[in-house]
Amino acid sequence: MKADLVLFNGNVITLNHSNPRAQAVAVKKGKIAHLGTYSEIKHWIGKQTKTIDLKHKTVVPGLNDAHAHMISLGHPFPDLDLRHVSSVKEIQRRLKAKVQETGKGKWILGRGWDQDRLKENRYPTRWDLDKVSPHNPVLLTRVCGHVSVANSKALEIAGMDTTEASSLGNLVDRDPKTDKPTGLLREGASDLVCNLPELSERELLAACSRACAEAVKLGLTSVTWLASKPDEIHALMKLEKQAKLSLRINIMVPIEHLKSFERKRLSRPFLRIGCVKIFTDGSLGARTAALESPYTDEPTAKGVLYYKQEELRRLFSEADKAGFQIAVHAIGDRALSETLEAFKNAVGKEHITQKRHRIEHASMVNPTLLKQIKRLGLLVCVQPPFVTSDFWIENRLGHDRARWTYAFKSMINGGICIAASSDAPSELLDPLLGLWAAVVRDSFPEERLSVREVLEAYTVNAAYFSYEEEVKGSIEVGKYADLTVLSHDPFKVEPEKIKDIHVEMTIVDGNVVFSARP
Repeated sequence: MKADLVLFNGNVITLNHSNPRAQAVAVKKGKIAHLGTYSEIKHWIGKQTKTIDLKHKTVVPGLNDAHAHMISLGHPFPDLDLRHVSSVKEIQRRLKAKVQETGKGKWILGRGWDQDRLKENRYPTRWDLDKVSPHNPVLLTRVCGHVSVANSKALEIAGMDTTEASSLGNLVDRDPKTDKPTGLLREGASDLVCNLPELSERELLAACSRACAEAVKLGLTSVTWLASKPDEIHALMKLEKQAKLSLRINIMVPIEHLKSFERKRLSRPFLRIGCVKIFTDGSLGARTAALESPYTDEPTAKGVLYYKQEELRRLFSEADKAGFQIAVHAIGDRALSETLEAFKNAVGKEHITQKRHRIEHASMVNPTLLKQIKRLGLLVCVQPPFVTSDFWIENRLGHDRARWTYAFKSMINGGICIAASSDAPSELLDPLLGLWAAVVRDSFPEERLSVREVLEAYTVNAAYFSYEEEVKGSIEVGKYADLTVLSHDPFKVEPEKIKDIHVEMTIVDGNVVFSARP
């Protein structure tokens, strides 16, 4: 029997303890057929076999982002990248240029600003945006995705006049002198504006395809896709039916749409639907993550808790009984505590381990919470890029609480299984940046991870999170031929240089879906 594809002359890191390294890989019908040296594998080469000389490049199991808001990466509306802007004036300059490029009256969406990076040391307002864009509806979202600023035109279209804003309480910031909304919208209030630029089916299909194309360029062969609306999920289902997905997708369904998808659960090679997402709080960057004690840099704020305990238990119970894996967004220590209490009382350890229920983020923990997570058998999806982006964390929480943010090593040492993700577009989708951040972190270096620990979080563990450990996550005979070819071996380069490694090739199901080579 001859192979469809043979990769040779490489440095193959399998992440399989019984056979950790190889030089060549044979692929047949989308699966790994053989591993070994070139002399051991050359008999798999026939006239129809495609062969690739790796030229000593490194091959790792296909990288897998366990939590990303992918549609944002392929959104058709003009995108304004505000990551790392340093002032409100710079935001205005970029917005003005985008208005001139876009034309009058069209929506302008942007993301990436962080008030802690702005020279003015404040949030941007509707009036800042109105100065350069009075006629285009504008919504600019903070890097975390949990707070946005809208201009007057966007607020008008959303019907968010003073009366509507009043009904949303402290989710809408107001000018203390005039009592008018400043344009700053937190959590659910942002959604009222975010959902306005509706996409057609054609636009959704194109957006999903663009997002997939971006992912494979970065070496991703799988992703857990956090969907926002049923139409987005239907678009992915249509692409899967047409065999047009370039990577494997595990969809998270928003809890509010659970009923619509109870009978549409899927478990196919390229598309899975069986996980439901529940938010319990916001973000530390927006000061909407729910804390037990007030924020150090804003003593009047303790964040936003989405549900009371009784309601949270009801949601957990409904999702579990419907057969869905539960993924709970819990960032602050109070949100996490409430989440653990609800799991314990509404679901129980047996169902938790069986369904592999998971916590998203668990950004702020302590030794007691870690023990409770382990005792309940919950999985935790973490975001290594947050370590370098949240430079303000100690100022926001104080030293003692900051010590227990992004406590990845403590989780692993405590026997908790973690998978890694970007939470894109909150962070760049690039998994190699996540690998670098977790290995070299400056803040609380006792929480640094080894290269192997992070790589396993992006491969072996991520596959376990979606019940796919038997078919992917490591390079083994019989598993999917999902492979990422890297320019350098992350185990051998200096830690600081991990971020300079680039993706040479991405292979999904034995097909080259991206190549940096001419």
